[in-house]
Amino acid sequence: MTKSVIISKNGGPEVLELKEVNVGSPGPDEIKVTNYAIGLNYIDTYHRSGLYPLSLPSGIGLEAAGKIEEVGSNISEFNKGDNIAYASMPLGAYAQQRIIPAKITVKVPDGISHKIAATLMTKGLTTNYLLTKTYNLKAGETILFHAAAGGVGQIFAQWANSIGAKVIGTVGTDEKIAIAKENGYNHVINYSKDDFAKEVMKLTNNKGVPAVFDGVGKRTFQGSIACLKPLGTMVSFGNASGPLDPVNVSKDIQSKSLFLTRPTIGHYFTNRKELQAGADEVFEKVKFGKIKIKISKEYKLINANQAHIDLEARKLIGPAILIP
Repeated sequence: MTKSVIISKNGGPEVLELKEVNVGSPGPDEIKVTNYAIGLNYIDTYHRSGLYPLSLPSGIGLEAAGKIEEVGSNISEFNKGDNIAYASMPLGAYAQQRIIPAKITVKVPDGISHKIAATLMTKGLTTNYLLTKTYNLKAGETILFHAAAGGVGQIFAQWANSIGAKVIGTVGTDEKIAIAKENGYNHVINYSKDDFAKEVMKLTNNKGVPAVFDGVGKRTFQGSIACLKPLGTMVSFGNASGPLDPVNVSKDIQSKSLFLTRPTIGHYFTNRKELQAGADEVFEKVKFGKIKIKISKEYKLINANQAHIDLEARKLIGPAILIP
């Protein structure tokens, strides 16, 4: 028997229950893993609350890193003892041990710890596809990123800087301004106090930016549209402040011939080969010092509910992990 966090009903952090479960043995295309570190992501709160509906009861969590304990009969690319990481369906990463499909798993190279790997899969791969696939960022461009002090935000600016681009960031409190600047943002705006759209237009000599990356959602969407250049790209990839209101295409999009996209990671990495290649690009940035990861907080798995409380209260500055 092993322990796993289970949700039997949707609701607040109190619905997260640590229970004993029987893991069993992997099927032909599966692997059995022991998690050493578990990534904490805002999307976990969507699954828990019911914003993203699940069939209940269900495990929770998409991301973790650990070691392989057993491989299925069809598996040739992995061996017992390999260091691995993953960040994909099926849910259930909030667990000491579990069985997962081999196709969602990547090998973690020497020099990358389990704790760092557990923060990199979702946030690192998200940054990868946002900057290289959703919008192909080029040297010399200036773009806008919301939630600059968050886990994705910290990696995003460092990656953008390594390309030679500049990033304007927004944060929700003054305390987060220094964190954002430390991670490479050229200008940081507190959107709770200042009109960020007006500030962005000032910083760009009223030209606007070619792309906005918005994981905040409802609170920042209209301002983001306002500070985009004609033919600009609006990348809405999260709803931390709540789901978007219905978009008025004629008013919001047609007025400047904008492009609006709501990307998800699964459409950019559709098989294990693509997933490993994307992860390797992230790991390489870390190994060569282009991206530095500072874990903001560690929680014991039994305290997953407190982790969710802190996550939703915006108390976490940067990536946080659960330790089984």
